[in-house]
Amino acid sequence: MAILLYRLGRLSFRRRGRVVALWLLLLALLGGGAAAFSGPTTSKFSIPGTESQKALDSLAREFPQAGGATGTIVVAAPEGGKLTPSAVAPVTEEAAKVPGVLAAVDPFASRAVSQDGRYALVQVQFESGVDGITDAQREAFGEAGADVADLRVEHGGEIMRGVPEVGSTEIIGVAVAALVLVLTFGSLVAAGMTLLNALVGVGAGMAGLFALSSTIELTSTAPILALMLGLAVGIDYALFITSRYRHYLSEGMDGEEAAGRAAGTAGSAVVFAGATVVIALAGLAVAGVPFLTVMGLAAAATVALAVLVSLTLLPAVLGFAGARVLPRKQRTRDRTSAPAPVEAESGFGFRWGRIVARLRVPVLVLGVVGLGALALPVQDMRLALPDASTEAVGSPNREAYDLTTEGFGEGFNGRLVAVVSGDTARATGAAAKETAALIMETDGVLAVAAPQMNEKGTTALLAVIPETGPTAAATEDTVNGIRDRVEDVKGASIALTGATAVGIDVSEKLSNALPVYLLLVVGLSVLLLMLVFRSVLVPLKAALGFLLTIGATFGITVAIFQEGHLADLVGLDTPGPLVSFLPILLIGILFGLAMDYEVFLVSRMREDFVHGSDARESVISGVGHNARVVTAAAVIMTAVFGGFVLMHDPIIKSIGFALAVGVLIDAFVVRMALVPAVMHLLGRAAWWLPGPVDRALPDLDIEGERLHREIPVQREPVELVKT
Repeated sequence: MAILLYRLGRLSFRRRGRVVALWLLLLALLGGGAAAFSGPTTSKFSIPGTESQKALDSLAREFPQAGGATGTIVVAAPEGGKLTPSAVAPVTEEAAKVPGVLAAVDPFASRAVSQDGRYALVQVQFESGVDGITDAQREAFGEAGADVADLRVEHGGEIMRGVPEVGSTEIIGVAVAALVLVLTFGSLVAAGMTLLNALVGVGAGMAGLFALSSTIELTSTAPILALMLGLAVGIDYALFITSRYRHYLSEGMDGEEAAGRAAGTAGSAVVFAGATVVIALAGLAVAGVPFLTVMGLAAAATVALAVLVSLTLLPAVLGFAGARVLPRKQRTRDRTSAPAPVEAESGFGFRWGRIVARLRVPVLVLGVVGLGALALPVQDMRLALPDASTEAVGSPNREAYDLTTEGFGEGFNGRLVAVVSGDTARATGAAAKETAALIMETDGVLAVAAPQMNEKGTTALLAVIPETGPTAAATEDTVNGIRDRVEDVKGASIALTGATAVGIDVSEKLSNALPVYLLLVVGLSVLLLMLVFRSVLVPLKAALGFLLTIGATFGITVAIFQEGHLADLVGLDTPGPLVSFLPILLIGILFGLAMDYEVFLVSRMREDFVHGSDARESVISGVGHNARVVTAAAVIMTAVFGGFVLMHDPIIKSIGFALAVGVLIDAFVVRMALVPAVMHLLGRAAWWLPGPVDRALPDLDIEGERLHREIPVQREPVELVKT
């Protein structure tokens, strides 16, 4: 692979004008496709095959008028006052006139008025589903009753759910990344070129994603995740290759040879690192959750584009940059003189490597115990789909949620729907009556409304009000209790659905898939690293380090986002359960990123070891030569992910925070401290591989050993760039 990438790097450098033109053309075509074919994103979270989803599908067939989106208008009288039918009537009338509304129910007719008479709920039924609601309809709904005097009117429900959008906060992360690149390279040109390279890859990936959004159901969080990952890995991959390119220039190679060597060595590691991220993200499909599969594939495609850009566009841009990628001092030195070392062995990386060598046991014990302590909150982790209670304070949905809770209790925000389906109207009616009685006897149920029948009388809907909120643990117990009680009802099939039941089913399915996916990812890491490093203990050490990273990251995220400790520091209004797909998503992403650092750090250790260095010096050399680049890459990734913490959407905020913390822990604690400590303890045994296994494994040549052997380095003093 190294030889192939070496030739690709040289070709891209030599034909740089054509390569840049091709990428610009591709970017323009994808941008045009996004403008022409971009479709709306969806906020639906569903899993085919679950009870709640089967009930929704049944409603769409048998009771279509109840299958559309719903909205709720909460009306409140001034403190000490009471609502009257005449006062609320204008609100109901205006809601009924909103385009696409089938009906707006008078709260006095449906008895949706609080006991003290101060609060009322106007239920609004739309004809189309949530994804079919236009901005104009949503705006008209939000204005219904807003001008009624002396009443507080708030608009909520599923149609008012906020959709995360890319905003200005991400610029902060990019700005920090640019600053780190300037400090790392000592060259504005090298920093700007690296950043521009990443932005081209992200632009192409995002444009392609939106071009396909009219043909695939794209969740609202998928583009944000793709942008987040594409930026982070795009900058990091360009950083690794550019750093190796500058190293080769400083050794006296000409520009084309340096670009080829950088692509063949660092580029090989980039391909492997990118492949692990892509495989881990694509592997999210094993959970059997369509929206998670789309998110994983969207992010994987963006990462794959980042790898391709780094291997082709980057060498081409390096050709245009010439000697300006080097610091000014190195640019002015005589190219015919002896090569200057890129990093003196008295640098910080080498000093840190020697410190870890001396204190390997205390470093290992302190690191493992510390990360273990940070992981303790994981035992209390709860998962749920987000509801209005965690939206930003002041948002319409949050205001409606809080006002409903104030007047009726939290259970009215998490209403359930029991769907009773029978072959005849008589059988359905009898089953609905029996079901209502059984549900009312269930612990945690506050009320059950009278059945609503479809035109044929074969499907009945029972609105169920739990005593607790949508994401409360007690509500999950109530849902399971209802399902257990009604499973023996004769004459009809009963299924429980509604947004709360859907969230519970999704969370349960993802929780069950999590151990399988974690086993898949850890097993994959052991196998791939065995191929790369031709060792048994190095992959096992990497996998255990990854588990420490995951545990500590989950623990910190639970402590802040679920338990509320230091929540103000991240701008979190209301703590609550973690979004149900965060753990499995985090495992997939952090696995790939952890393997990035593992490969770039340990590959240099192995390279020095196979070239004659003893085990101790090879570890110090690996840390010394790569500490600057790995730490810079980690800071850049943290900055990019951290920029998303400033967004108001709690889902994106929690994902950005968890990824930023995970990268910091994995890079600075696991890879830069625990890995060299363990390698020093293992010594030569770290590189042991049984003979039969060694002969069976293919040689991937990540370090470019075969490249150095078959294509000797030529160092004739020539110009960096020929124009």
